[in-house]
Amino acid sequence: MLDPSTTPDPPVEVVRSTRRRRTISAYRNGDRIIVQVPARLSRAEEAQWVERMVRRVLAGERRALRSDDELLGRAQALAARHLGGRATAAAVRWVDNQESRWGSCTPEDRSIRLSRRLVGMPDYVIDYVLLHELAHLLVPGHGPDFWAELASYPRLERARGYLEGAAAAARLPGLACSPAA
Repeated sequence: MLDPSTTPDPPVEVVRSTRRRRTISAYRNGDRIIVQVPARLSRAEEAQWVERMVRRVLAGERRALRSDDELLGRAQALAARHLGGRATAAAVRWVDNQESRWGSCTPEDRSIRLSRRLVGMPDYVIDYVLLHELAHLLVPGHGPDFWAELASYPRLERARGYLEGAAAAARLPGLACSPAA
């Protein structure tokens, strides 16, 4: 997913439904925005609603997108709470080039990168990915010592399950989400 404040309007797919009577909804699916409308809407009404709903989705994404400085502050708070302050990141930033992972870190310069695909996911999921990368500053690999570092995070299994579900959904035919490992 790209930064909604600096990119052109994303492709929009309109789904007309005969079952939908009154409600109109919109959501992001990969690089597209899906707008669901009642089949009875005129083309003019549809155009008005699509414009309004796309603006709403993009505004929500702008609100959800933490700045890199906010991510660094969040990482520091998580490290203090769950890792005894032993892991300190020098920088945390969003990146667009991670198609098969949710985050990565470079222990040599203590930098952490989070996939922008996480934008819009629940805070506890983003926090888990941050904490996961912080733990790699202490322990390489994914052995028992690594998972012991994360044991104090109360939503560990829930966040991992969420990401597994997101990755599985991305592999389903017809979805534009990027596959994840």
